Amino acid sequence: MTTLNPTTRTKLSRLPERGRFDIETIHSILDAMPMCHVAYMWDGKPAIVPTLQWREQDQVFWHGSTGAASHLKGQENDVCLNVCIFDGLVLARSAFHHSANYRSVTIFGTPERVIDHDKKTQLMKNFVEGFFPGRWDQLRPLKDKEIRATSILSLPITEASAKIRSGPPSDEDEDYAYDVWAGVLPITMRFEEPHADEFTTADVERPSYLVDRSIGQ
Repeated sequence: MTTLNPTTRTKLSRLPERGRFDIETIHSILDAMPMCHVAYMWDGKPAIVPTLQWREQDQVFWHGSTGAASHLKGQENDVCLNVCIFDGLVLARSAFHHSANYRSVTIFGTPERVIDHDKKTQLMKNFVEGFFPGRWDQLRPLKDKEIRATSILSLPITEASAKIRSGPPSDEDEDYAYDVWAGVLPITMRFEEPHADEFTTADVERPSYLVDRSIGQ
C-alpha cells in the first residue's frame, strides 16, 4: 500500500481518524465520482468552479475553454480540487450528532497546462472513453479549432488526502435509551433511462454502454 505523507494543508484537525492517505483509497474515490470543484484565487478573492475530472495514473485532469478565467488563473497559481461522494444522511438521537456519510478527496497543487496538440487529443479521447467505452470511434472527428479552443489542466496527486465517514450515528451513551428512530438514510446517484434527442432517428441503435449503472459505487 502506497501512502502519501501528510502536509500542513492535508492534515486533518477535525476528526483526523476519518482521514486516509493511502493512494489506493484516493484513486478509488476520484474514479468513482467525475464531478469535482476547483477553488483558486482570482484578483485576491476566492472563486470555485464545478467541472468534470478524470484520473490517469497519479494525475488528475480537467478541461475547459482556453478563455475561461478558471483555466487562465489555475495554470498560474495554487488550486484546491475536491471530489465528494454523498452516501447518506445520518439521523442521531440528538440534533447535535446528526451527520452525513461521505467519501471525499482534496488535492492541492499548481496545475500545468497541456500544450501538445496530440497529447490533448489523446486526453480528450481518454476522457470520453472513460465514461463510454467505444464511443470515441463513433463520433465525428474533432476539428483542429476545437482542440485549440480546449484547455486541459493537469494536477499531480502528491499533496492529497481522503476523508470518509460511514456507519451509524455516534450517540452519547445516555441517549441510546431515548425513544426516537435513529439510523442511516442511504443515498445513491444513478443514471436514469436515456432520452434520445429529436435528431436521433429510430434506426440508430442505442449504444451498449448506455446501460443501467450507478455513480459512486
